[in-house]
Amino acid sequence: MDKKFFQLKYRMQNIPEIRPNQSIELLKSLHILTRDGKLNQDSRRKLKQVYHLVNFIEPLFSEVLAHNPNPVLVDHGAGKSYLGFILYDLLMKQLEGGQVVGIETCAELVEKSRQLALDCGFERMRFLHLTVEQSISSNSIPDKVDIVTALHACDTATDDAIQFGLKKHAKFIVLVPCCQAEIAEVLRKHKNESFGKTPLSEIWRHPIHTREFGSQITNVLRCLQLEAVGYQVTVTELVGWEHSMKNELIIAKYTGQPRKNARGRLEAILQELNLETLQGRFAS
Repeated sequence: MDKKFFQLKYRMQNIPEIRPNQSIELLKSLHILTRDGKLNQDSRRKLKQVYHLVNFIEPLFSEVLAHNPNPVLVDHGAGKSYLGFILYDLLMKQLEGGQVVGIETCAELVEKSRQLALDCGFERMRFLHLTVEQSISSNSIPDKVDIVTALHACDTATDDAIQFGLKKHAKFIVLVPCCQAEIAEVLRKHKNESFGKTPLSEIWRHPIHTREFGSQITNVLRCLQLEAVGYQVTVTELVGWEHSMKNELIIAKYTGQPRKNARGRLEAILQELNLETLQGRFAS
């Protein structure tokens, strides 16, 4: 038993992706590592994406920690909670205070995450089976949280995370959107009408352009929505495009200074692109 343990420990030390003091049992339970401690190519790519996001979040977490010894980080649309577990493992488990809260609508995933947190001894991780409306009003979550994350929250789940962050007065909102289909569907539905309204409709005339433009304009509108209520927004790549096509990273920091023309520009874009029916989606 001791020999196998030390062999595994040595192997972990020789995988450059594994960070010092990281829980090997956690990585195995998340199926990032195999039972014998190996890291396959797919897991290596997945781990790299999560690590890159952690690298962006770590300085934000340090900024929060400088003013609050009990930070609250909420992973909205947590899924299997890869991000929440690794954030807790790398940034929070050594602290005396603070908590990571995972919000997920799938009861089975919530229960599995609860059990894993118990097995790992992550006492300040909580997982809640809630809809976005319930999460905003739930007494189980503080009225104010520090950081809201959403990694590959599909389609409008990213907007749910934004609404949650706004209602909870989050200092930082960190988003990696995925599969933005709603606006593309509206563009497609109103395509003939748009042809007579604006020559810009040529941008989404072809189906592949409808999908790609719909995805891009979704994130543009999200950024304007955040800027309109006092967030400073940075948009960048998460990792190289060879690792993932769902690669756009939006980081919003609350400054309390709204961009003066953000709301007007958002509404003008909705009108120009014949998307007025979505105005409520981007309301703040």
